[in-house]
Amino acid sequence: MSPAAPPLEARMAELTGRHVPFVKATVVRARRPASARPGDTALVLADGRVEGFVGGACAEATVRVQALRTLRSGESLLLRISPEETADGTGEPVVEEGAVSVANPCLSGGELEIFLEPLRPVPRVVVLGESPIARALAAFGPVLGYEITEAAGADGITPEELAGSQALVIASHGRGEEPVLVSAVRAGVPYIGLVASPRRGAAVLDALPLGAEDRARIHTPAGLWIGARTPGEIAVSILAEVIHAVRGRSVEVEVEVEAPPETPESPATGSVTAVDPVCGMTVSVGDGTPYSDEGGDERRWFCCAGCRAAYEKDPARYAKADAS
Repeated sequence: MSPAAPPLEARMAELTGRHVPFVKATVVRARRPASARPGDTALVLADGRVEGFVGGACAEATVRVQALRTLRSGESLLLRISPEETADGTGEPVVEEGAVSVANPCLSGGELEIFLEPLRPVPRVVVLGESPIARALAAFGPVLGYEITEAAGADGITPEELAGSQALVIASHGRGEEPVLVSAVRAGVPYIGLVASPRRGAAVLDALPLGAEDRARIHTPAGLWIGARTPGEIAVSILAEVIHAVRGRSVEVEVEVEAPPETPESPATGSVTAVDPVCGMTVSVGDGTPYSDEGGDERRWFCCAGCRAAYEKDPARYAKADAS
């Protein structure tokens, strides 16, 4: 019997199997007295959760911010964290090709280099129907590296398939279309395509128990206009439209996260950040991010509980620093 996989490896396998995007963060270099060591690893999920260890609370806050950015771009990155000011002296991250250097004043005097590897799921496309176009989609999809799930009928599409799918294409020529279209819209499937003539497609949409905004999410006739005529050509046009929909959107919006109080949008987008008024670090606002309502009407966010405690001892001091 083989030994059990390390917890993070098992977790990575689970997330990959569920088509959940995440970033693998691995410490590749550490200069003491940093608490992390080369080989330490953590996973950063699209909602900002960090599982594993790549340093203390301050280092983790920096890793979270940069990891969410790599998850949006899909490009790996070497993150350098140092307590010293960056070379340009502005305090802002210094971006190079394939690397970014961040000054982290909370760091205990050491330095860290952490490789951030975004692992985004293989796009899954559910195809309903047994028509020649459906068969062509099933044949061409794997060439693009897409996972094609063939569903022979409406009963063959489960809520789990829709929830984890980036696209649904219905090419069943009128069989079982309406309930699947409604389910796909309500499940938030990013791309929904209906193979039909303009006239029939419009009639199908008009009959759906959906609002105008939801009906507008359904592409019919499915596919980009390239003059396609044969089933294979139409399948290519549909896959081109799927590529545009899947690659032209941020992967993070596939994960629904309840936003913390008084934040303008969900941290799953990776765009909600705040500056710690004590140490000046940029932190990603999410569930579990320390905050304080002391010292005024505006909520303040912190990299760690220590900075929050320092702020709450003398909020006026940091309010003056903000104003200067």
